[in-house]
Amino acid sequence: MEIKATNRLESADVYRGFVMFLMMAEVLEFEKVAKMSNGSSFWNFLAWHQSHVEWVGCSIHDMIQPSFSFLVGVVLPYSIAAQVSKNISFQRQFFKAIKRSIILILVGVFLRSMHSEQTNWTFEDTLTQIGLGYPFLFLLGFRSAKFLYITTAIILFLYWLAFALYPLPSVEFDYNLVGVTKDWEHNLSGFAAYWNKNTNFASAFDQWFLNLFPREKLFVRNGGGYLTLSFIPTLCTMILGLIAGKYLKSEIALNLKYRNFLVGGIALILAGLILNLTGICPIVKRIWTPAWVLFSGGICFLFLTLFMKLTEKQIINKYLYWLKVIGMNSIAAYVLAHTVTGFIHKSFEINIGKNYDEIFGKTYESLVSGTVILVILWLILNWMYKKKIFLKI
Repeated sequence: MEIKATNRLESADVYRGFVMFLMMAEVLEFEKVAKMSNGSSFWNFLAWHQSHVEWVGCSIHDMIQPSFSFLVGVVLPYSIAAQVSKNISFQRQFFKAIKRSIILILVGVFLRSMHSEQTNWTFEDTLTQIGLGYPFLFLLGFRSAKFLYITTAIILFLYWLAFALYPLPSVEFDYNLVGVTKDWEHNLSGFAAYWNKNTNFASAFDQWFLNLFPREKLFVRNGGGYLTLSFIPTLCTMILGLIAGKYLKSEIALNLKYRNFLVGGIALILAGLILNLTGICPIVKRIWTPAWVLFSGGICFLFLTLFMKLTEKQIINKYLYWLKVIGMNSIAAYVLAHTVTGFIHKSFEINIGKNYDEIFGKTYESLVSGTVILVILWLILNWMYKKKIFLKI
């Protein structure tokens, strides 16, 4: 792992800072506040958008992982150009890509294993999904936009076909074995049933693949329905970002970039919605369906356009500096959020008092403790920013 400062695409940094803040802000636990607030519509709204939807659909929280993946693609053309300017050979660049991939996967596995007695070999989290697809993304970084469009279409079609050809459960199938009930309200019917939770093609793959690793007990299902093979459509999300990055780096006029990103984003959203509404392919983030790639990819284009506009208007340094600090150290922010939040809370309990977070009453204790944690995490990241320490994998 390198520790160094690099030249960055400012709009991408602020966008990344925004989605990383959404992830870090989980410590505010809006759901807990909502339960204590006697059904407050305001807190219920915030709680819903701070959690993942059960199956079909999308909350703001569901946009964290696709945004992070999309931005990996956006910055790749800049990274390749920087290495080429330093006369770094293709072979060395590819070796670095492989190295980065392995580190991302291992860090993801480590974070998932922190509270387990045995290494938890699972590959569905953000870092491992990006790591699994990154070498392929790097190779595609040298191809034309036309090639990227065709590659994305082929990958999504073949991935859709693999699900569509996999047999549905029999009438006698025991759904309890895969953690759902036959009458689960989120089960899909008709053709869309091929993308139901833990009874699909990629779930069957995991029942074979994950049991090749040492485990405390036999793997039969993922509680959230998440899948290892989701890295394949996630690669398509990164390719969409790569297309955006190449377009950003081109000499095309800025106003055309805005227009085409907006039009392209809206078109992708509509394509995803049409696939979902017709039952051809549902929008399911948890298993990263092709419809989800298009729908979430469209939203990513719109987000990127927004942060490009904010960058152009010089709003960042004045109002969004705090997001830039997070975005420029996203790996550090990710690791800190998954490792030290409990330690910070315990330290405040010891040094200030066990009930320090009840200053505004029991209802808002998670807001108090969560705000304390967020402020301390940001101060750490801000110190790193000012010292020009940036963690790069």
